Amino acid sequence: MSAPIEVDSLTVEFTSGRDKLTALKNLSFSVPQGSVVGFIGPNGAGKTTTIHILLGFIEATGGSARIFGDDVRQQSARQRIGYLPEHPQSYDFLKGAELLAMSGRLFGLKGRELKRRIGQTLEMVDLQAAAKRRIATYSRGMMQRIGVAQALINDPELLILDEPTGGLDPLARRAMRALIARQREAGKTVFFSSHELSEVERVCDRVLLINRGELVAAGAVDELATDGQSLEQFFIERISGSAAQEVRP
Repeated sequence: MSAPIEVDSLTVEFTSGRDKLTALKNLSFSVPQGSVVGFIGPNGAGKTTTIHILLGFIEATGGSARIFGDDVRQQSARQRIGYLPEHPQSYDFLKGAELLAMSGRLFGLKGRELKRRIGQTLEMVDLQAAAKRRIATYSRGMMQRIGVAQALINDPELLILDEPTGGLDPLARRAMRALIARQREAGKTVFFSSHELSEVERVCDRVLLINRGELVAAGAVDELATDGQSLEQFFIERISGSAAQEVRP
């Protein structure tokens, strides 16, 4: 069986006038089936660009990216993904259940199956009581949860989350960790980008650290952060070290 995510020598360049920006440079990694993988790096490291490549939003300049063996540019690859953006934007005039119904239909769900999935996903994010409320009345945490429900509506094999705990209170963060753990227990794969390194340290089987579009480190947290280090300490040392090497005369 092909890995949920396979990235090989991925390069992305953007051109603005005479200037050329390299967002990703020969980036390669794979994500094992049934794992929770944290994708970390400083601002501008290339995390969101990588996610947008995986989702087919933008095309790479070079290299390749595959989802379960399918090129990310193929529609078949995107059918197996659930995605939560960093800042979920929704149709405020819709009710929560209406948003999920619309999303489910886009994946071909209908009738009893659609109704079942709506009920399941609302229960998973604890929004049953708000299902008939307009999204415009939702709090920041509720917006995040309905975004997660939307990402789960098609029962995806791969869940891609961009800053899933951003702006959440401690209780909501704990609920998000529990949801991610349940996905792992169900054999699903979770790939998420986050600056909340304590959250990454708690839930991830494996971590990928990138900087300036290149892979800096990869491995289990206890393999990377050794001798009593926290993941945050490891992150700072590796990123600071990379920056020092770049400016060395």
